[in-house]
Amino acid sequence: MLRTGNRISFFCLSGNALKIIAAVSMLADHVGFLFFPDIQWLRIVGRLAFPIFAFMIAEGCRYSRNLLRYFLSVFLLGVVCQIVYTIAGSDGRMNVLLTFSLSIALICLLQTAKEREKVIWWLLFGAAIAGCWLLLRTIWVDYGFWGVMTPVFASVFQVRRGSAQSRYDRQTIHVAALGVGLAMLAYALGDIQIYGLLAIPVLLLYSGRRGKWKLKYFFYLFYPLHLAALQVIAWLLT
Repeated sequence: MLRTGNRISFFCLSGNALKIIAAVSMLADHVGFLFFPDIQWLRIVGRLAFPIFAFMIAEGCRYSRNLLRYFLSVFLLGVVCQIVYTIAGSDGRMNVLLTFSLSIALICLLQTAKEREKVIWWLLFGAAIAGCWLLLRTIWVDYGFWGVMTPVFASVFQVRRGSAQSRYDRQTIHVAALGVGLAMLAYALGDIQIYGLLAIPVLLLYSGRRGKWKLKYFFYLFYPLHLAALQVIAWLLT
């Protein structure tokens, strides 16, 4: 809880703080998966990571000045991580950054449809969703089709920076829309994925600010580096 002047604000978590929570959660999840598969609470804590990162992907699309560059940075990093996955002997599943790359592409079409207000763009957006669904019947990406759609749900009511405001462009509505995607994801994946809904109260504390420090590249590097480090430790132990 923060005090601003004479007002008290409960929106106390910056984007950086949310990403740090997600990174710690992801680390706990992967440590549990690789080294302590019988300790379920590590995997449950890990369910917070995807919803938080999915929400921040939607925020990144909203505020990015160059969506193509944003897409390429996430996609190319995903390719690098996939190489690490392959060397480590992965099960053929594409990593979550490639999942989010598809999300960014769909969000770009969604934003264009909302801004241009022409039927053709809505038809293209619908066709892209259908194409994505068909693609993911042959390619296995982390979290599957509903994982791709979760950031898209969070973007449905968002308005791009500099665009005319909407009464639906509110954080609580964005988080609620994300919750719909998380519910569909939990239904599709089952098991402990339902615990991903615990991220919703955390996201409702988001202040809408990035935070003091520029940690963009830290988060870009954390994902592949922690995967590589954990895999090396696993090799040494076995």
